[in-house]
Amino acid sequence: MADPVQLIVGLGNPGEKYTGTRHNAGFWFLDELIRRHGGSFRSEGKFFGETARITVDGREVHLLKPMTFMNRSGQSVAALANFFKLPVASVLLAHDELDLSPGTVRLKRGGGHGGHNGLRDTERVLGSREYLRLRIGIGHPGDAALVTPWVLGRPAPDDRIAIEQAIDRAVDIMPQLIAGEMGRVMNELHSR
Repeated sequence: MADPVQLIVGLGNPGEKYTGTRHNAGFWFLDELIRRHGGSFRSEGKFFGETARITVDGREVHLLKPMTFMNRSGQSVAALANFFKLPVASVLLAHDELDLSPGTVRLKRGGGHGGHNGLRDTERVLGSREYLRLRIGIGHPGDAALVTPWVLGRPAPDDRIAIEQAIDRAVDIMPQLIAGEMGRVMNELHSR
């Protein structure tokens, strides 16, 4: 049994300009969690983001959307985690993943940042990679030079639907993950 999840962070960029972009898949994930479990986000200056609290199967969980832009996400994550004295192992970051196709979602603990600026900054500020990562596939444009416009672009309708279906599957298994049943969750997600 792993540590129960106490903080779920969705990575993305603030502002209307970025709302439907691939890089905001983490925000989409949190929006679906809120839709299903109630609650609403409010701006919290001391946490450099928007926060909410939800209760899932009797367990209270903090939600956080950093409003610092992707490359400063760690500032927001650390502010909230440190304030509530949450161990790094109880933090889950939901983020877009170039190395997975749309419709794929995977869970892992630790690992490298793979060039993802939100992960890089969070790792730097927390001083650890031992948080959980919910990797939401957005696909790769096929050329490294096209990555920035790809992640900051909007997915084609079929890809958007596939990403939303992956998010739905991930939200379905959140009660088990929040309870610390990481192995069970990985089996469920990775068997698809």
